Amino acid sequence: MPRIHKILIANRGEIACRVIRTAHALGYRSVAVYSAVDAAAPHVALADEAVAIGPAPAVESYLRIDRLLEAAAKSGADAVHPGYGFLSENPLFAGACADAGLTFIGPSAAAMRAMGDKALAKQRMIEAGVPTAPAYFGADQTAERLTREAARIGYPLLIKATAGGGGRGIRTISEPRELLPAIESARREAESAFGDGTLMLEKRIEHGRHVEVQVFADAHGNAVYLGDRDCSAQRRRQKLIEEAPAPGLSDALRQKMGENAVQAALSIGYTGAGTVEFMLDREHGYHFLEMNTRLQVEHPVTEAVTGLDLVAWQILIAEGGKLPLTQAEVQLHGHAIEARLYAEDPYAGFAPQTGRVTRFVVSEALSQPGVRIDSGIADGSDVTPYYDAMLAKLIVHGATREEATRKLIRALEDAPLFGLTTNARFLVELLRTRELERAELVTTTLDSWLEQGAALFQAPAIPAAAWALACALLLDGRGDGYRNSGHASFELELACRSERRRLRVTQRSAALEVQVGETLVRVQHLRRSGERCTAELDGLRKRFFGFVQDGRVQLALEGLQLTLSEPSPLETRTAAQDPSRVLAPLAGRIARVALEAGAAVEEGTPVMVIEAMKMETRVLAAGSGRLRQLHCALGDQVSAGDLLASIELTKEST
Repeated sequence: MPRIHKILIANRGEIACRVIRTAHALGYRSVAVYSAVDAAAPHVALADEAVAIGPAPAVESYLRIDRLLEAAAKSGADAVHPGYGFLSENPLFAGACADAGLTFIGPSAAAMRAMGDKALAKQRMIEAGVPTAPAYFGADQTAERLTREAARIGYPLLIKATAGGGGRGIRTISEPRELLPAIESARREAESAFGDGTLMLEKRIEHGRHVEVQVFADAHGNAVYLGDRDCSAQRRRQKLIEEAPAPGLSDALRQKMGENAVQAALSIGYTGAGTVEFMLDREHGYHFLEMNTRLQVEHPVTEAVTGLDLVAWQILIAEGGKLPLTQAEVQLHGHAIEARLYAEDPYAGFAPQTGRVTRFVVSEALSQPGVRIDSGIADGSDVTPYYDAMLAKLIVHGATREEATRKLIRALEDAPLFGLTTNARFLVELLRTRELERAELVTTTLDSWLEQGAALFQAPAIPAAAWALACALLLDGRGDGYRNSGHASFELELACRSERRRLRVTQRSAALEVQVGETLVRVQHLRRSGERCTAELDGLRKRFFGFVQDGRVQLALEGLQLTLSEPSPLETRTAAQDPSRVLAPLAGRIARVALEAGAAVEEGTPVMVIEAMKMETRVLAAGSGRLRQLHCALGDQVSAGDLLASIELTKEST
């Protein structure tokens, strides 16, 4: 096979950066591609060369095979790495690369068709005798046929996009009345994410754990499995925390699942990296879910316990090399856990967040042994609604699972991201739950907790120390010199989230006393070095992160990240205060308009669906009445706070 000299990475963000780093370490040249909104992205700056491929929407850039091939020709790249997501499991792309004389760093188009398509993969496993759940994956995709098949399979069941991955295009259905709306939603999401809206139905395994096996195969008939991973900590089928090895499995079960995974790869002449996913029931029986014919987001935990670079293995195999290890030589050491940092608000229905990354502080966390952070963002990066909400991955390795968990909590607390809301604190609290500690989470646990209104999904209270430190940072930033002044007392009003506090502040020589409700906090010896700060609070010296920008205090204290500021004297009326105005809760594209002007509206009625970061968010009416006017149309791009519709309210809603 031809030798590789220059690799084009047909992707963006974190995975593009990760592939580029390995390529450079091995001596290969790299080529990045970028859409209009990614021109200043870190993966572009990291690569040796970069080529613009189109407008922001993925269907006009990262999903355009013709533009990616043109970029390869323009740059002189002789190989393509697809990363994950986008076209990574698209056999048309793999075939087009081969036809263009490019080495595709991944499996063949034929292998992708056999295993990358969930329906075909399930048929293969049935033929091979691997346990599978009852399903329908036929060509007849009409609503009538899907309804009949759902009744045959029985509820609860899953709707899956056959071309999907990353939790996209999947819906859980509990009863028949939910089926048709979910089919429409899943198909729309799959077409947007993968360009293919074909669906399948599958019986849902109740109380199941998601356990997957990493496999590798070369072109010489060799294949190995590199241990297993548990990915059961999920919300709406989106993974949050992954770990290797999967806790609580017997050696015999691990070996059986691993051998099944290798058999699956060999049966189709597979080459490269692949992941065979299983659902593990309470009795440790397992059922085949799918095979991902690409590198997984969670591959770093396997790298941590094996000491291997899986991207380097991919490139080696693409060049025709043999696997570096036999199965007997594969050794696992310790335990690794990964947490996905998302731009979302866990305390507001996990609404996707957009905006600019003010600062992402990583050096403190990375100074600890066994910590790795993979990201595709930097200070000043814009997080847009066009792509996935994942910002970074924090991966830790420890001698034991308990040690790894402790280290991951510390890493999350020591790597604050300022500028937009993330799920960092939620991840910390999740890692501290008894269920995760005991490895009792199943794939439906978090969704069940959310429905029950569990405390995990309630925004943590803002501690008195945070209000006091914000006062100290504000005054210090203004040059008021409170640390060297005499005595003074005044009031300072601050706002954070939806909370306002009128604080009594007293300056006493080099100390600042702040009355926060019934609590008096004494701040002394504030020291700042960039965003790293220390201060003495009531005699206890604390380390925290904080700075003032544009009059707003950005503060991270023990994993809680807050923005505090003096409120404007001008009150603005929000949608909650004015239910006649339906406002966009986030930036995105109007994916569905549910009602026409003049339609009757009840409080809680869906008015529109906004697609952002590959997820759909329903926008609900806050009052009852008649839909007076629509202010946007299907396909329009909107910003957070934009007026979407006006409602003529009934008297009861005013």
